[in-house]
Amino acid sequence: MIRTPLRPLARILPARARGENPDLIERENIAQRHSDMEARARTRAEGRLLVLAAFFVCAYVAIGGRMAVMATSEPAEPVSVRGSAIANQRADIVDREGRILATNFETFSLYAQPPQMVDPLDAADKLVSIFPDLDRERLVKDFTGSRKFLWIKKKISPEQMQAVHDIGDPGLMFGPREMRLYPNGKLASHVLGGASFGKEGVNAAEVIGVAGVEKQFDGYLRDPANGGKPLALSLDLSIQDATEEVLYGGMKLMNAKGATSILMDVYTGEVISVASLPDFDPNERPRPPTSGFDPSESPLFNRAVQGVYELGSTFKIFTAAQAMELGLVNPDTIIDIRGPLRWGKFSIRDFSNYGKELSVTRIIEKSSNIGTARLAQQIGTERQRAFLDRLGMLKATPFEIVEASGGQPLLPKNWSELSTMTISYGHGISTTPMHLAAGYAALANGGRLVQPTILKQNGPQMGERIVSEDVARASLDMLRGVVSSGTASMADVSGYSVGGKTGSADKPKPMGGYYKDKVIATFAAVFPTDEPKYVLIVTLDEPEIIALDKDRRTAGWTAAPVAGEMIARLAPLLGLRPQIEPAPVTGVTLTSN
Repeated sequence: MIRTPLRPLARILPARARGENPDLIERENIAQRHSDMEARARTRAEGRLLVLAAFFVCAYVAIGGRMAVMATSEPAEPVSVRGSAIANQRADIVDREGRILATNFETFSLYAQPPQMVDPLDAADKLVSIFPDLDRERLVKDFTGSRKFLWIKKKISPEQMQAVHDIGDPGLMFGPREMRLYPNGKLASHVLGGASFGKEGVNAAEVIGVAGVEKQFDGYLRDPANGGKPLALSLDLSIQDATEEVLYGGMKLMNAKGATSILMDVYTGEVISVASLPDFDPNERPRPPTSGFDPSESPLFNRAVQGVYELGSTFKIFTAAQAMELGLVNPDTIIDIRGPLRWGKFSIRDFSNYGKELSVTRIIEKSSNIGTARLAQQIGTERQRAFLDRLGMLKATPFEIVEASGGQPLLPKNWSELSTMTISYGHGISTTPMHLAAGYAALANGGRLVQPTILKQNGPQMGERIVSEDVARASLDMLRGVVSSGTASMADVSGYSVGGKTGSADKPKPMGGYYKDKVIATFAAVFPTDEPKYVLIVTLDEPEIIALDKDRRTAGWTAAPVAGEMIARLAPLLGLRPQIEPAPVTGVTLTSN
């Protein structure tokens, strides 16, 4: 920029010659300079305002465009980005009445940053006094070594947090946590399964399911699109509690090593209660058994859906129902039961001598192996297998916990005529108690297949027809006879019409063959038989009691009375009114004031 002098000599000298004041020239030049500066400043300011206006116009256009896009787009849930943050929200699990089975609990984790610790040795001593399970030597090694960070406890109670806080060491630090809490302890532990921490950081930890419905429905429970809606199970907390209490007492009374029970609605397939003993506390889920260990010895083993057993004579009612459905027999048809029934080098015998012949009804009531095998011979191998397949006995149940897929039935490699006869009374085929419950439900509801489910249903969920209503009714009458005058008299409950079938099967040895002094005792019940609503399965593993000076292991002496006690406890809780039989006229005494 060329700077013009304020007093140019070329103008000053002529002005003096003319007698003019030269200061006027200077003031004129100063005014001109100020005018030029003002013009340049105005131009610069106008340019800046123009740029700012253009910026605001662009911002308003962008915001307006975004608003227009959002107004015309379909609503969608935001998707969290894994890796940048750890999702720590998990929906509750509730029973059919909305009562909490599993929920979240805010707590804290404890970790250490050794470089910031003031007195590592003192901190290690005091931590061991607060958490006795910690290894002091290991803590000292970690605190005084080269480690920059280490977890001490993944979850601690408020009391423990305060005790650690009182240590006062700045290297001991806390992180917020959301842990899974099972407020009912062991109750329904095999159904719930348990949860653990997956991906975790200092300020959050991902809670993931490790077993049971927690793992089966892990995606649903962690999905923010569900808005925290709880997962409603078919279980009833009160029924479950009473079931486990009676089953535990029965297992101890019968000296059994394990037990399981299932209560199912015959129309919806809802499992109202399911118990497996021994059990565990999902708040402190034990570790799985090591290799070489029998899985059934672990409390984690779910006998209801993982226990694959020969369920013995409980299968006889299926044979009788199929024979009636095919029109081969009716309840009064007489069958030759003289024995033993020989097939090659094998012989089929009855537990007791029942005479030479029995009706189909009496075969079920007396639990005749020979009579049932005779019915199976009439049915034939192919038809028997097809019938059991339609009942769902040849594949794992669709029950919605991850362990159910492991309950694959064990079938004979060669389904021969001998297999047909033994399977007719529950030997030579191994299924789970859940399979049995679904099969009995099909007979109890009038002949329609139902799938067992752990989820609350809105109404009946019946499938294809398995047998006619007449055959189903006749089957129920037979089951009622088993309790009223057959092998399960100890399951009779005053005021309730109970039907059922006992089953006692020798327990197989791990290396082949069968134990002579160990059985799986099962009782499958339907109640009330005059208007069926529920199926109850009770299975005891190796029961044995002494009654009438003899060792008793059969289901009639073990599983049946446990089931009877359970029905007496559960029926009122289920809203079933007892039927009071009127007293005879001679037993009524009239009194007057």
